[in-house]
Amino acid sequence: MDRAQKEKTVEELGQIFESSGVVVVAHYVGLTVVEMQDLRARARDAGSSVRVAKNRLAKIALEGKPCDSIAGLLTGMTVLTYSEDPVAAAKVAEGFAKENKKFEILGGAMGENALDRAGVAALSKMPSREELIASIAGCIGAPASNIAGAIGAPASNIASILSTIEDKAAA
Repeated sequence: MDRAQKEKTVEELGQIFESSGVVVVAHYVGLTVVEMQDLRARARDAGSSVRVAKNRLAKIALEGKPCDSIAGLLTGMTVLTYSEDPVAAAKVAEGFAKENKKFEILGGAMGENALDRAGVAALSKMPSREELIASIAGCIGAPASNIAGAIGAPASNIASILSTIEDKAAA
């Protein structure tokens, strides 16, 4: 890799560290190409990404960034899982780590907050942005459907009362 390629890589990593809601660092020693492709596919499906980069270049890119606390985790064969959604990358990494013991999560960062292994696990259990939006929409829609039900209920009650009265009169 020549100097221009290294500078481009540092710039790309800097953009990743700047714009990501969460970055998870893991060791991937012993993963096969197929397993790594599986991880990348899962990440893509969840709206996150996976990146393998030289630790030295990643440390240079981290300088002055909010998540520079992860620089100490960048030793050995590391892979970065990241996403704009603060939960997506953690969910992907945790799910993959449960199924594959060769993938060992070291920690990560959520903005300026450093995360240890337990922090990443806790973050992965939180609802994603889409799940939160759906629950908020459900909360907003529920009162409207209750009002519509309350407005429609008296008419149906009146109709059932009238049919009961009619049945009694006929008998």
